[in-house]
Parts: sequence; structure tokens; C-alpha cells
Amino acid sequence: MNNLPTNSGHSRGRGRGTKQKDDANRGLGLQLGQSSNEARPDKPVPPADALKTSEIIPKSEDTEAQAIEGDPRGSVRGRRLITEVVHSRPQGLTTKAGISGTKINVQTNYFKLLKRPCWTIFQYRVDFEPEVDNTRYRRGYLYEHKNILGGYIFDGTILFCTTQFNFKELVTKNHAGENITIKIKHVGLVEAADNQQFQVLNLLLRKAMESLSLQLVSRNYYDAKAKIKLNNYRVELWPGYQTSIRQHESDILLCADVVHKVMRTDTLYDILSEAIRDTENFKDAFRRQVMGMICLTDYNNKTYRIDDVDFGLNPLCKFNTKDGDISYVEYYKKRYNITIRDHKQPLVVSRPTEKNIRGGTDQLIMLVPELARATGMTDAMRANFQFMKAMSEFTRLNPDRRIERLRAFNKRLQSSKESMDVLKSWNIELDTALVDIPARVLFPEKIVFGNQKRFVCDNRADWTMEFRNNSMYSHVDIKRWYVITPQRNLRETEEFVKLCIRAASGMKMTISEPRYDKIADDRNGTYSQSIDNAVAKDPQIIMLVLKAPNEEKYSCIKKRTCVDRPVPSQVVTLKTIAPRKEKSAGLMSIATKVVIQMNAKLMGAPWMIELPLRGLMTVGFDVCHSSKNKNKSYGALVATMDMKSSNRYFSSVNEHMKGQELSDQMSMNMTYALKAFREHHGILPERILFFRDGVGDGQLHQVVNTEVKFLKTKLDEIYKSAGKEDGCRMAFIVVTKRINTRYFTKNRNPVPGTVVDDVITLPERYDFFLVSQAVRQGTVSPTNYNVIHDNIGLSADKLQMLSYKMTHMYYNFSGTCRVPAVCQYAHKLAFLIAESINRAPSSGLENQLYFL
Repeated sequence: MNNLPTNSGHSRGRGRGTKQKDDANRGLGLQLGQSSNEARPDKPVPPADALKTSEIIPKSEDTEAQAIEGDPRGSVRGRRLITEVVHSRPQGLTTKAGISGTKINVQTNYFKLLKRPCWTIFQYRVDFEPEVDNTRYRRGYLYEHKNILGGYIFDGTILFCTTQFNFKELVTKNHAGENITIKIKHVGLVEAADNQQFQVLNLLLRKAMESLSLQLVSRNYYDAKAKIKLNNYRVELWPGYQTSIRQHESDILLCADVVHKVMRTDTLYDILSEAIRDTENFKDAFRRQVMGMICLTDYNNKTYRIDDVDFGLNPLCKFNTKDGDISYVEYYKKRYNITIRDHKQPLVVSRPTEKNIRGGTDQLIMLVPELARATGMTDAMRANFQFMKAMSEFTRLNPDRRIERLRAFNKRLQSSKESMDVLKSWNIELDTALVDIPARVLFPEKIVFGNQKRFVCDNRADWTMEFRNNSMYSHVDIKRWYVITPQRNLRETEEFVKLCIRAASGMKMTISEPRYDKIADDRNGTYSQSIDNAVAKDPQIIMLVLKAPNEEKYSCIKKRTCVDRPVPSQVVTLKTIAPRKEKSAGLMSIATKVVIQMNAKLMGAPWMIELPLRGLMTVGFDVCHSSKNKNKSYGALVATMDMKSSNRYFSSVNEHMKGQELSDQMSMNMTYALKAFREHHGILPERILFFRDGVGDGQLHQVVNTEVKFLKTKLDEIYKSAGKEDGCRMAFIVVTKRINTRYFTKNRNPVPGTVVDDVITLPERYDFFLVSQAVRQGTVSPTNYNVIHDNIGLSADKLQMLSYKMTHMYYNFSGTCRVPAVCQYAHKLAFLIAESINRAPSSGLENQLYFL
């Protein structure tokens, strides 16, 4: 490998080791020193794989979940699956099956386990002296004693075996001829009725998959031999499989899905080389590119988040070990037989996660750029239409291709003697056919326009074209509004405004001529001053034209219009409103969408659905993490004010720090929403349908046992103080989009409204799957709904229908969305605050959908 290209400059960087003499840090013509970000610690820091972590606490009757030994990013050694089952099914539930709609059968991406395991397994903790970090090496050292161990599975730390051992230590040698002591300690039993059996089953499946010549990357197995090279973009696509074995309603099922790993061929060293070659201030440029990135180190197959770059360190720096000081160069040569070629490169820093700290790993983790491969896609890649199109040709599988790949995976597994020997030795048999299950297609919804005209939503789940012949359900005429545009773009802006006025007229809505503020330049301060001038004239809404998408300008505008000078605003870009001639055919459609959006922001209702219930408040809640501060998040709540009789919404958003409970803020915001409802209607809602988005499986326990209980207690207090002795009638539903479940209708995507509430659902939950949207390419993804509290007084059938109805009410798109509209609104609001505003918006806008 060549040395980095030369560049001049001077920087003071943070050091993390025993600094070599000055001239050792002056490679590449650089002056390496100490950063102002953080002081040098007293103790030198070893590389990531030299760090020791906490001891596993074996599961027992007293411990619900395991404290696990993790790598420096908090992932699980050996990719062990933690199988804590959260029982969220409400007590007294008789059935979770619906009855409405047309009955059909669908095919799923599940395979059935034909034989249910019936065994007792001994569980052992395995430690190595000296410490061996690489899981492959740990497995290899233990494998040398397979004749003594008999049949076993080992994930890198925990050993499962059907026989009990009397010995406690084994000895082997590493590649350098040094003795490695393997210490084995009995820590528990796994019975067939124990939920931990699924951890064992998943490990067995992974062991069987190892015989398919697949490579483990992060959590999944990929076929490196079948990789697809996108050479023009320095990217490889590795096809692979995501698998999970779990107890479902009646059977143990294997869920399998086809996944692709984007593997970049460039290392952090390559990125640094480009920064030095192409930019004057290469240190800042390199930091900007890599900070926040997840990188992969091939030598131990682990991923790390990059938090900083230390130009005060290089691979010649030394760190302390129990055997004395050693440099990074020497360490990697001795440990992995890896030769670091450039001794002048800086080191990148990864901070330990909270989980690492709890486990005893509290030191910074140092990585060598040359040995760290960049992962994921850059913003430039995502913005590159040609790249995304090229990638989607391989990753966006239609149902027939996905089914074909799943069957091929099963056949590949069944055809491998080594794989089948693993499964048969544990008395496991996997069915060859994908599981067929019953499903229902809910009746199509009727979209209500102005003058009570109705459109029956078809399988396209899109009613955009209906606005050509229909007026909006309710509208707000725009008589006072401002348009702020750069002077040089006035003509294009005026032409687009004329189109908007014409589009509104076609929908029986009146938009008067706006007042224009023609700004001389497009600096942030100029936009701010123009907004101030416009707000002084009390406009209903302001339209602002940007020359091109610009996060900084957008943030400035939204801070001004949402916080300092609260007024609904509509931001458009010149590329959108004045496209090139060949793309101008759809300009009227764009104008129509902008008018619909502005009407919604002014408390108009572009359309409505037929809602049978009166007095219903639907609520959506979601959380977004701040882009400026990773320890800060924003939780947003959006609620309807009885859609049977009102178009109004209520919204509120709060900041919370990492680790802080959401219960207080959620309850407080619900109190505000109820107050707004009572002020509008004079009474409290008869029922509350609460959709909670943004919950991972690891957070479900907290949501069930803390969040919902706290919220229900608070709401009951409010209702009882208002004379409702029975308290609040509420259903609390966790909505999850990121799932691996797929189902198909005759090798095609299921139509919108297809619901599944049996066989692949979970016995400990009151849950169902729903496909609410249509896709033109690829395989449609269902959404999972998990009802964790229910005293609303509605059947499972009614909850399914209401959930589907609510996916039709997102005014940013005249079609259905994947989640109930209030969830999408909550996400939109939380995202706006987290990305652009970073502070609470004005309460003066809380009754408007200003964040659309």
C-alpha cells in the first residue's frame, strides 16, 4: 500500500498512547499533535479487540434476561439471540381473530419445524486465558477437543451440550505455539419447555448454515461467492439470509428473508487519502466524512461507530498490556499476522456504548484506518439516482423472485450433508414448503370528497386523479398570503403561483393573488428579515422559494416560522416548480399537491373517510433522535379531535435526553390533547385509540410495564375527576414497520387491506399483520400491530378495520401509507424538530398540521 499523498498543515490532535518521538509523527508532511476536543487520558488505550468485557450472568429463575458480554458496539458475541418473551396480551382476551372481509390464503416466508425438540441441554460458560477476542479463533480452539465434547454448539462464549462434563480446563496452542487455557464452567440447564430453547435452535441453524460456505457479517450470513460488483461505485452487494426461529401460535416456525449487504471496497485509509488529495483542510474533511459512520474490521468481524479521529496517534504508538507496552503495529502482527503498511496514519476513535460501560468496558476504542472498511451508503450515494437504480435491480425483489430465492435456500440447506447432520443430530427436521396461512382482505374504503362525493379506493390505493373531478372535503380560502422568492427567479415563481391558483379553482377553492417579496440574495438573514416583514402583515401562510435544496436555509426558515414568528409556511425549490422542459408535463400535478398541502396546513381537510364512531380520539406517537446531539431525542404526539365532526388536530413535541423515561412527557402531552378536545367539544373523548411507533423489541418490556401503566393511571385520574367513574376507555397499539415477515398471494403482492391474525402471529401477543399500501416494484412489507392494552370496548375485527381506515388519512400523499396517519404525522413532526429546529415549536401552531 502506498503512503498517503502529501499535504501541508498543522493540527493539534488528541493522543491515546505512549507518544513516539516527534519525527515519528511527521509522516506525509504532516505535523501530528493533540486535539482540542478532549484531554489525553492517564492510561494508554489498547485497540478494540484487546479490551476485556463483563462476565455473563446465566439465566435462572431469578433473572428474566441475560447480561451479555458484548463487543465495543454493544452487539452480542457469537451473535447470540436473546429470547426474552414479553407477554403483552391483555388479560381476558377471548379471540384476536377478525371476521370482516374476503377470506383468502396467502403464502409466507416461513418454514415449519416438523419435529419439536425434546431434550435437556447443559449450559457452560467458556473463558480463554490469555483472552481471545476473535470468535472464529475461540471456536477453532474448542473444536480441537470435539472428540471429548461430543455433540455441541458454541457461540463464542456459551457452550451448549447434551452431556455433562467433569473436567474444568482444556489446553491448546495458538499459531505462535503459546498455550491457550480453555476454562469451562457449568452455569445452568436448558429444558425443552424453556424459552431459551429457541436461542439454542437459532444457534443450531446458524451452525448448519456455516456448512453452506456462507460468511457471517454482523448478524447475518452472506454468500461472498455470489457477490455483485458495482465497480463504478466501489461497492459490492452480498446476497444473504436473515433467519429467526420462534414459537408462533401453534408451531415452531423459521422466518427466512433474503437480504443484501452493501459492502464498500474502500477503507477509511482510502477516504483519508482522498481527503488529503482533494481538500486543503483534509483533517476536518476526513472527520466530517467518517464521524458517525459504522466501519467493519475484517480481522474480528465486528462493527464500530466512529466518534472521532485522533491525529495525535499513529500505529507506532504503544499501549499497556499485562505483558508490557506494545505498539499497534506489533500487536496486529503478533495477534493476527497482519502487517500495517503505513505507520503515519492517524487512529480513529470509537466510544464505548452505555451497554459496554455497564459491562465494564469504559475505555475509548482505537482503530487503524487501514484495517477498517467503510460500510453503508454515503449521502452522495443515496443522492445518486444512477447508483440507487443500479442497486435496486438486484436488491428490490419481486414476490416471485423472493419466493424462488427462499425455496433455493431451503433446498441448499437440505442438500448439504454437513448441514443436515447438524440438524438431525439434534432431532430437528425442517419442512421443505413455505407455510400457507388463512388471511382476509378488508373491504375497500370510501374516500369522501366535497359535496359528499365518494370514491371507492381500489387496489392501487391512490386517489390522486380524483381531484380532477372533485373538490376537497373542506377547504380554507387563501386570501392573505406572501410569496418570498429571489428576485432573479420571480418569473418562474409567478408562473407556478398561477398554476396553484388554477389548480385550487378546479377543486372549488379560492386562492387570491399573493404579495411578493423579491429578495436580492438568498442568504439566511435575508430570508429571516423577509419573514419578519411578512408576518407583520398577518398572512394566513407564507410560500418560500429556494434555489436548491439546502438544509441550512431550510432549518433557518423553519426555526423562524415555527418558533420565532409562528406562521404556516410552504417551502418549495426552483427545481420542483420550474423543471426542465422535458419534465414540465407534471407541473400541474405538483401545483395540485402543493395546494392540497397548504389547505391541510390551514386546517382544511382534503378528503375524509367514513368513520362509524363518534367521540373517538386517535393518537400517534413517535421518537426521532437529534442530528446535532446523539444524546438528545424528540418525542412527538399528534391527536385527532373526533374526525366524525371535526377536521382539527392537536400536536405537541418534547425534548428528552438519552436514558430518560418518556412516560412523564407522553402523559403530559396527552393531558394537553384532552384539554384541547374538551375546549373544542365541551366533553372528553369517549374512546382513545393510541398508536405508538418507534418501539424496538428490546423496548417493549418498558413500554408495557412502565409507559402504558403510567399513561393509563394519569388518564383515569382525568376521567374520574370529570365524573367518568369507569375511567378512560383506551386501546394502546404498538406499530412496527421493521419486520421480516412477508406474505404473498399467488406469487404476487397482497392487495391493500390484506390482514393476517393467525398462525404466524405470536401466542403471547394480541397482534395482527396488515398490508395497507401498494408498491409498484419489489415486495410489499406488512406492518405489525401489537395491542398491549385494551379496554376500549371494540372487537379485534373493529380494531383491525379502524387501523386500516387510519392509513388513508395522511394528507401529504393522496393514497394509503404503511402506518396510521397519526403515526406518520408524529414522525414528520419529530423529524422536523430533530433535524431542523432543535427546539420546541410555538404553541400557537399546535392545532394545525404546520409540519407537513
